[in-house]
Amino acid sequence: MLDFIIYLVIGIIFVVGSFAAAYFFSPHHPTDKKLATYECGEDPIKGSWIQYNVRYYLLGLAFVIFDVEAIFLLPCVLVMKSLGLIAFIELAIFIFILVLGLAYAWRKGALEWI
Repeated sequence: MLDFIIYLVIGIIFVVGSFAAAYFFSPHHPTDKKLATYECGEDPIKGSWIQYNVRYYLLGLAFVIFDVEAIFLLPCVLVMKSLGLIAFIELAIFIFILVLGLAYAWRKGALEWI
């Protein structure tokens, strides 16, 4: 229990210290030039409000989901022989749930533009 309290205090000190450092070292009175939009050294042509198609967000979300799937699957696959049949069944259920989600998105037409 004492270790937990020590880690909690260190974590709180780290978070408070980070916010304090950001407050004390950030500029409080930035000039107009610092507040201007920066686009690779070029002056901006239009405003910064652009409406993107929602499909880009869906593609990004699908990428994150399958990227996280790969992160979870890789360690399990590497030690599959030592884990046994129960782990294989759990892994199959995990993949089945992800395939079900993909089929749902496909059926709703979220992947038609790709």
